[in-house]
Amino acid sequence: MTDHPRRVTRALLSVSDKTGLIEFAKALAEHGVELVSTGGTAKAIAAAGLPVKDVSELTGFPEMMDGRVKTLHPKVHGGLLAIRDNKEHADAMKAHGIAPIDLLVVSLYPFEETVDKGAAFEDCIENIDIGGPAMIRAAAKNHDDVAVVVEAQDYQAVLDELTANQGATTLALRRRLAAKAYARTAAYDAAISNWFTLQLKNDAPDFRAFGGRLIQSLRYGENPHQTAAFYRTPDKRPGVATARQLQGKELSYNNINDTDAAYECIGEFDPARTAACVIVKHANPCGVAEGPDLVSAYRKAFACDTQSPYGGIIAVNRSLDAEAARVITEILTEVIIAPDATEEAIAIIAKRKNLRLLLAGSLPDPRAMGLTAKTVAGGLLVQSRDNAVVDDLMLKTVTKRAPTDAELRDLKFAFRVAKHVKSNTIIYAKDLATVGIGAGQMSRVDSARIAARKAQDAAADAKLAEPLTKGSVVASDAFFPFADGMLACIEAGATAVIQPGGSIRDDEVIKAADEHGIAMVFTGVRHFRH
Repeated sequence: MTDHPRRVTRALLSVSDKTGLIEFAKALAEHGVELVSTGGTAKAIAAAGLPVKDVSELTGFPEMMDGRVKTLHPKVHGGLLAIRDNKEHADAMKAHGIAPIDLLVVSLYPFEETVDKGAAFEDCIENIDIGGPAMIRAAAKNHDDVAVVVEAQDYQAVLDELTANQGATTLALRRRLAAKAYARTAAYDAAISNWFTLQLKNDAPDFRAFGGRLIQSLRYGENPHQTAAFYRTPDKRPGVATARQLQGKELSYNNINDTDAAYECIGEFDPARTAACVIVKHANPCGVAEGPDLVSAYRKAFACDTQSPYGGIIAVNRSLDAEAARVITEILTEVIIAPDATEEAIAIIAKRKNLRLLLAGSLPDPRAMGLTAKTVAGGLLVQSRDNAVVDDLMLKTVTKRAPTDAELRDLKFAFRVAKHVKSNTIIYAKDLATVGIGAGQMSRVDSARIAARKAQDAAADAKLAEPLTKGSVVASDAFFPFADGMLACIEAGATAVIQPGGSIRDDEVIKAADEHGIAMVFTGVRHFRH
């Protein structure tokens, strides 16, 4: 790739985001660049006392149809697309009075922001930019000759090159800007198409696209030999992508993944009803509890598994207070995420310089609609978010004995947690706290046994006479295909079971429960999580 400098003599500016516009326009004018602009951008530049030509002067046509038609004209697109070293193109420009446009600066209509505000359908449609993407794509295609800028953060890079190259840009910069330009229009179109799909209630459109804006380049991915980056999508769901990081080291790929898992789980617990804490390690909760305050909830969650929380992620559903901050910082923790925090709590966390503190502003709504996606070889799996909430389900008692009020309370708690643990999942719970978690096993029986063993280890650490699974309840994310998995839970001390039901052997499982005096309820809803 040769340097291939191209002098900028004329720039077309049309921006919805006026950040830095006047300063940039002044600097261009100082480099002798003729300014051409549209609508509100032209007015802003003129008001700053800078000479600017309205695009209608360039095209010979006024803006029309409420501004829908202003730049869709040969004198604009010809100026962007003409190959400067092509004689046929040069002759056509001369014959038709087309002047070259060497720099295009466009920030698109704020479609994403308009949707985010909950605007009416018609307002969203009016904020779909047509001329902007057309010009951006034209300029990017002809990047050998034209530089294209799609956001204000690239203004300085252009000015630096004009200064360093006697008013010219290099091919290296133009190619980088062109690549970014196509990504911007792709993300913009993705936002529009996904919004349309939602309006039409179409769960499986013929084409599906996703786009995002870089939040940060990451040091590496799940492992050091993998590259990674973190992107923000138009979805404004409260969480790690929208949270404000107050302190601590830069988040890693695994930090982000684990923090997301923790905050999605804590979103299940209404802060108006109870304080709650979730501790996550390797994307799985290793302790979850409710309590009258955050300290109580944290201590109960920690007691479930006193080994795994070291180097883990802590999520709480209320503003982090000083007492909770002091207790949480007694051990090594990677990330704390909360809706907010008191100044005293922030000061306490600040003493742990590597500990990341994220404030998300609010909690994610577990009932909200949305999409999740994951890649497979040659494809993309897209599904609606699992927004089933146990409080909304019709629970059906299928055994002779119904659960007591205390058991039912813990059953709902356990099933709430099971939704956020990797399958196969078994959750033992007692007094609104997990006391054993079995995650991600190929056999549900193994999950039941592992969770029980973890409870035995926790009891030994706490010097308890018996594990807390004695007298607990148990939740399974999916049905028991055989009675053996449930019998393993009963052997561990569970007295009541919550599960989706739906196995061809449900009668066998119910019979075994009745034989052991166990209460069991069916939810009718499965919570697989892979």
